[in-house]
Amino acid sequence: MSHFTDYCLHVGSKPEKFYKATLFQSRRLMLGLNCLEPGQAQPVHDHADQDKFYFVVEGQGEFVVGEESRTVGEGGVVWAPAGVPHGVTNRGDRRLVIWMGIAPWE
Repeated sequence: MSHFTDYCLHVGSKPEKFYKATLFQSRRLMLGLNCLEPGQAQPVHDHADQDKFYFVVEGQGEFVVGEESRTVGEGGVVWAPAGVPHGVTNRGDRRLVIWMGIAPWE
């Protein structure tokens, strides 16, 4: 396994639901991309024992974390602590690409 990659090699789409690609994974951390076409969503969910972050690489999305909702664009970072419901919807007119990390990953 290489310790280097370019996120562009992992961008993709699926017509029926958002696209996910794992870039790196160990027992302690998983890093991946979530790609959402306009209108697609990652439903609100939570991870009881895992913290998660999103970094918006391309586009913008409407993120929900707990009771807070905010539109976040390129360069924005979103933090979802363990046990807090979170999700995202692409309400824009172009693909939303999010770099995502979750830990621990077992």
